[in-house]
Amino acid sequence: SGEGRDLFVLIHGIGMGRSAFAELEGLLDDRGRVLAVDLPGYGETPEPGRVLSMEENADVVAAYLADLTAGDERPRVVVLGHSMGAQVALEVAARHPHLVDALVLVGPTVEPGARSTIRQLWRLIRDIIPESPRVIAVGAREYLRAGPRLLAKVRAVMAHRPEDTARRVDAPTLVIRGERDILVPVEWARQLTDALPEGQLREVAEFGHETMIRNAAPTATLIRAFLEGR
Repeated sequence: SGEGRDLFVLIHGIGMGRSAFAELEGLLDDRGRVLAVDLPGYGETPEPGRVLSMEENADVVAAYLADLTAGDERPRVVVLGHSMGAQVALEVAARHPHLVDALVLVGPTVEPGARSTIRQLWRLIRDIIPESPRVIAVGAREYLRAGPRLLAKVRAVMAHRPEDTARRVDAPTLVIRGERDILVPVEWARQLTDALPEGQLREVAEFGHETMIRNAAPTATLIRAFLEGR
């Protein structure tokens, strides 16, 4: 949806799909074209022959981006990733820097020392329990659609090291963390931001990991402020 100078590419988290961005899309499409994608094996996209790594997912997104931006009037490309999608977005920016002008990482996972499926699942349960029925309903539907390979997909997330990838990112980057996000401790958010050559960290008060589903307005406000003057 939308039209304008910018092209926003929105990448979802583990077990989710593009529907997670339904509200955020409408809060950004006055300043550019907004595209929310289903990664391979998520949402309405068919399962590939095997589970892709974060790097391979990034290459798929980059190939799509290259087609979209071919031509004389290239838009300013803003790649946004939520949760696992932040790991994919990091890889897009690091591996294909010519395609990315700005980067937004919302609730980026997974920090060193916590790469355990059980530990991350326990954090997710604790984070979701206080959430609204709408958040829980959307999450449950999308996790079911993620299919029987969900555990293998989680392992692919755990194998990735975003703290190393961040050092190879040239694009200016906004890191957004919900104040009550149990999956993304503030210390980890700061560590990742510090690893980025041009990163800044902002928090959304009184929100957890699924901030964009519960209420996308605070996230949209931070994104718009970040892009002003760039």
